Amino acid sequence: MKCMRSLLFGFAFFVAGAALADPAPDAAKRYAEHCASCHGAGRLGGIGPALLPENLSRLRRGEAVKVITQGRAASQMAGFSGKLAAAEIEALADFIYTPLAQTPVWGAKEIAATRVRHVPSAKLPARPVFEADPHNLFVVVELGDHHATILDGDRFEPIHRFATRFALHGGPKFSPTGRFVYFASRDGWISKFDLYSLKTVAEVRAGLNTRNLAVSGDGRTLLVGNYLPHSLVLLDATDLRVIKVIPTVGQDGVSSRVSAVYQAEPRGSFVAALKDTREVWEIDYTKRDFPVRRIAVDDYLDDFFFDQSYKLLIGSARDSHKGQVVDLDSGQKIAELALPGMPHLGSGITWDYQGHPVMATPNMKAGVVSVIDMQTWQTVKEIKTLGPGFFMRSHENTRYAWTDGFATGDPASRDVMHLIDKDTLEVAHVLRPEPGKTAAHVEFTRDGKYALVSIWENDGALVIYDADTLREVKRIPMKKPSGKYNVYNKITRSAGTSH
Repeated sequence: MKCMRSLLFGFAFFVAGAALADPAPDAAKRYAEHCASCHGAGRLGGIGPALLPENLSRLRRGEAVKVITQGRAASQMAGFSGKLAAAEIEALADFIYTPLAQTPVWGAKEIAATRVRHVPSAKLPARPVFEADPHNLFVVVELGDHHATILDGDRFEPIHRFATRFALHGGPKFSPTGRFVYFASRDGWISKFDLYSLKTVAEVRAGLNTRNLAVSGDGRTLLVGNYLPHSLVLLDATDLRVIKVIPTVGQDGVSSRVSAVYQAEPRGSFVAALKDTREVWEIDYTKRDFPVRRIAVDDYLDDFFFDQSYKLLIGSARDSHKGQVVDLDSGQKIAELALPGMPHLGSGITWDYQGHPVMATPNMKAGVVSVIDMQTWQTVKEIKTLGPGFFMRSHENTRYAWTDGFATGDPASRDVMHLIDKDTLEVAHVLRPEPGKTAAHVEFTRDGKYALVSIWENDGALVIYDADTLREVKRIPMKKPSGKYNVYNKITRSAGTSH
């Protein structure tokens, strides 16, 4: 393991050195001071995405200057107008559009060389080593110090806390039985954790800058989507061996980052959104060669959502003001949606309203939640909120849909939780779990009786509410808790949670 770490450190150092061959005198220095902590010393990505020409094809240089100057909405990217002169910002823009002296290679051979098996399957226990309902556990990701906590969802007591890889992203995914949980880090590490033994079973580095992963409905295969290199990686779910690496090149010849990957268990397939070409890929995981079906779409899909049957895909581009509904059986667009601002469809949820299925999505630029009829695809209502939101959650056994003000930097709304009555489509309550501190990401217990809210600060907490009376039940201190994921809700694909 020590040798492997040395190898990876040396590789990163080599690439970082290549990256610092800069056309502008001070750009490399400014990058190291202001950008490397998030985007990596070699521009390969970290908490933030990789900053290389091949990853910036949809961001024009002028827009990049604007982002560096002003920051970027609905992200952790802060503006540098008060710290850097205009000429320094221009130099930084030139720097990130300069190719590396040597493009890093990360294929099947390189991935396989990183694989570590910590605990053989034969040594895993038959039963949990703790007394708690294994389906009412929460996996809580604490970004503040890169740890995860396993929480008992009945007693609201931590069972176990352990260090994770750096900057987990995309949410952990569960095996069909809920026993194993898989994590993806921004720098490409995939970790398999056993919730019975509370041990990490295996790890492998599937990419250099990774978006997220999906677990097949039969629990046998993982699919990893990468920003760098532009690839999809299929792994054996048992021990994380490499099965196949698929370069993500569109029919137009454009090499593309992967926006996201999902499993569509009713279809026996994975679905991947490509960020730089107008295609969606469906990969049949029931066939040994994992054939790719390419579906042309009208616009880029940075984010998407499925109906409960997984027949329909609802997607949008980050900079678009409309969405599209694609029938995955026919591969045809069947409707367009009016979606202002920047909807976060990946956090969308569904419920029945007046006898019709509806979907609702928060918005990362506008203080509005869009509610769409899933039969007519017309907007039922745009519900005004105090500010842009990022996460939305509900549960079949609660009357409210909860959404935050997380996507805004405005202190007047970043600390709020809006509770929308699913029968009236009105904001029935506004909660402030801790005034002045960011509130985000609700998740429910398996029975829907309790709602857990994150105080998204380094000195943060989980705040647990009775979902009916809205009385605060308990507060558990944590280090910048971000997402928390209930095993049962995830493996049953609850309509109240994102899938």
